[in-house]
Amino acid sequence: MRLAVAFALVSGVFAQEPAASQDSIAASAGEFVNRAAFWTADQTPVDFLEMAGQHAKARWRTLYRPQPPVPSTDRIKVAFTLGSLIGESFLIWEAQDSQHFRNNSQDMASYCRTLGLGEKTKPRLMAQAKMAEMDDWASLRQEIVDGHQELLRQLREQRDEDLAVLVEIGAWMRALEIVSKLVVEIPEVDKRPLCIGSPALLAQLRQSFASLSELNRRGVLLQPVISVLTELEKVWSDRHSGPPTKSMVTRTHDQLKMVMEELTLK
Repeated sequence: MRLAVAFALVSGVFAQEPAASQDSIAASAGEFVNRAAFWTADQTPVDFLEMAGQHAKARWRTLYRPQPPVPSTDRIKVAFTLGSLIGESFLIWEAQDSQHFRNNSQDMASYCRTLGLGEKTKPRLMAQAKMAEMDDWASLRQEIVDGHQELLRQLREQRDEDLAVLVEIGAWMRALEIVSKLVVEIPEVDKRPLCIGSPALLAQLRQSFASLSELNRRGVLLQPVISVLTELEKVWSDRHSGPPTKSMVTRTHDQLKMVMEELTLK
């Protein structure tokens, strides 16, 4: 309930922003700024983070988040949090921080055990941690991408399709939370859409959410997820609103951060 109220307050601000804000001067002058699409359908979250690092001065280690709590008994929450930990592994790969990678792998192992995948995922997670320890970052990049896909396959094999969907959404939403934080510091207006990659990415995540069973799709726990995806897709698809403002990027990050903290850190 607390998150739902906070979300309503934050999303309501989108409608209250003055038309002539400081960083929309170009719009009032009649200039057109094309909103580039920074995401393509073949990108993985690690591709997206790597691309973002090419457009921003990324201090990756400052973007780490706190360690998640002990896994919940709610498998829906566990799956979403596991996805966010996968997103975190992509961030740590960018930072090339072997100790933090090992710590994150241990957290992932704990969440995998809760979903019944402990024995299946343990060897690969240990191997990945060893690669990080040996500073074999070039090989580790593809290994964590492959490990992500293998985890999704294993969930589907045990007929946990909803959990696989939530792992994927969790990974992408953590990546968006990270990148939106980077974009807040970018002064160039034409790079601000980077914070959501593309409205098409938000639409894809929303469609993935729609594939969940009705029970999970309509459950109270996940309503903030679909609410923020729908709201952000609407805001960033509006081509009549002029160039994206810095406050628009800041609010986007705040909404993503609020949802991720509530579902994965509490």
